[in-house]
Amino acid sequence: MAKLESSLRNMILSLLLISLVMSAALGFVYNLTKDPIAAASKAKEVKAVKEVLPEFDNDPTTEIKVVEGLTFYPATQGGKPIGFAVKTYTEKGYSGRFDLMVGFLPDGKINNIVVLEQKETPGLGTKMKEPKFKDQFNTLDIGSLNNQELKVKKDGGTIDAISAATISSRAFCDGVQKAYNIYMKNFAMNIAGVNDSTMMKGGKQ
Repeated sequence: MAKLESSLRNMILSLLLISLVMSAALGFVYNLTKDPIAAASKAKEVKAVKEVLPEFDNDPTTEIKVVEGLTFYPATQGGKPIGFAVKTYTEKGYSGRFDLMVGFLPDGKINNIVVLEQKETPGLGTKMKEPKFKDQFNTLDIGSLNNQELKVKKDGGTIDAISAATISSRAFCDGVQKAYNIYMKNFAMNIAGVNDSTMMKGGKQ
């Protein structure tokens, strides 16, 4: 009986020791990789900002504004506002959340869109990254649409959905619409003729 108790105690101690070693190892790996991972993620965002906006000469990453959970990158050329890049998201994807970077011009028109992160179905929802789908948003003025709502044609809108991936297409529209609504409410210039000082009227650092 004593031998059984000794073996059980040794097994528990061994498992405890293994757990402690594994925890320490995981902590070490995390500390070793967290900074490179964060740097890579930041570099990806900076690259996306450049892709969705016209040429600018400031550093939008030093002037970030966060409004209602979205991140706004103001861009200027020669001191004049030329638009905002907006990191937006949707929770309505077929596989849940995905993130987009949307570039808006001062009047609210879309300049370009980059897909940052997504986990949609390969060969279906993942086609949102392809020019055939996402480029149809370029130069689009959501404000000129019926009820200023971005929808796929199946729902009475103007966007050609990805074949067999309507849910992903609707979610994409949702993410862009979210960015547009907050951008127009807080940052877009009054296109009726108000000067550039109306730009960046809202937002919080």
